[in-house]
Amino acid sequence: METKKIPTRNGFGDEIVALGKENKNILVVDADIGKSCKTGDFRKQLPEQYLNVGIAEQNCAGVAAGLATCGKIPFVVTYAAFGSMRMCEMIRQEICYTNLNVKIACSHGGVTPANDGASHQAIEDMGILRTIPNMTVVMPADYASARRLVRAAAEFDGPVYLRFTRDAVPVIYDEDEQFEIGKAKKLREGKDVAILANGDTVRLAIQAAEALAEKGIEARVYDFHTIKPLDEAVVNACIGEIGKIITVEDHNILNGLGSAVCELVAEAGRGRVKRIGIRDQFGQSAPYERLLAMNGVTVENIVASAEAMQN
Repeated sequence: METKKIPTRNGFGDEIVALGKENKNILVVDADIGKSCKTGDFRKQLPEQYLNVGIAEQNCAGVAAGLATCGKIPFVVTYAAFGSMRMCEMIRQEICYTNLNVKIACSHGGVTPANDGASHQAIEDMGILRTIPNMTVVMPADYASARRLVRAAAEFDGPVYLRFTRDAVPVIYDEDEQFEIGKAKKLREGKDVAILANGDTVRLAIQAAEALAEKGIEARVYDFHTIKPLDEAVVNACIGEIGKIITVEDHNILNGLGSAVCELVAEAGRGRVKRIGIRDQFGQSAPYERLLAMNGVTVENIVASAEAMQN
């Protein structure tokens, strides 16, 4: 039976409507790409809570900051490449420095923009924003977790960066699954290797663990939907109890989930880490799965890396 697939951006689009109906202080500040970022229903159903500032992402950040000073909870909506890099200075100076309650909700994270090419593929975004004080960085793994984590972000007081996929990804969680920002989700128990993944690569980690089990290797699998604040307790447990860790992400292996985990491993002074992700290179115009394969972000590479760690 084939697993249902839905882009995580759809989870955002559905949940933001529900939140807006519950709380009139929740606003959408759109950079004129509501169709792609799934804010069309919000605009139709809650027009008085919707602002389209045009293709002016830096202005989006300033408008959102101003709204937040008036008690509003604005969600800036654009593509991940623009919501992280084009807006970076404004995020730092106007949102994070003042610790305002602004949410930046971005579709097209990682290489999921695929045929749109390198200009639209955001492989640096989470790494850039995790270095800014007061910022929280979140990437859901599927539709259900996207809805829950969007709600958690709305209830969280402070800046949050939410990253969603353009492409459809398998549904992993039940609709009633609970999520807490900063707390990783254990998906599988194991003693031989720990696989820590986030976003659209969680599905690959699960598949790899199933393949490894057939080879007699038990993999502990976690969904690290929040890379800042990182769930340090879980990472330290993996270091102490297993000592062999593989990180998997649709992001540059520099400064993303893999780097965050390596920082803790280095401080602990023990343990081994294999980082699987985008190999510090720009993407190309190609199908999504092909772009992942070109960077070794595959079930086969996770399995091979786990096997190599057993020696």
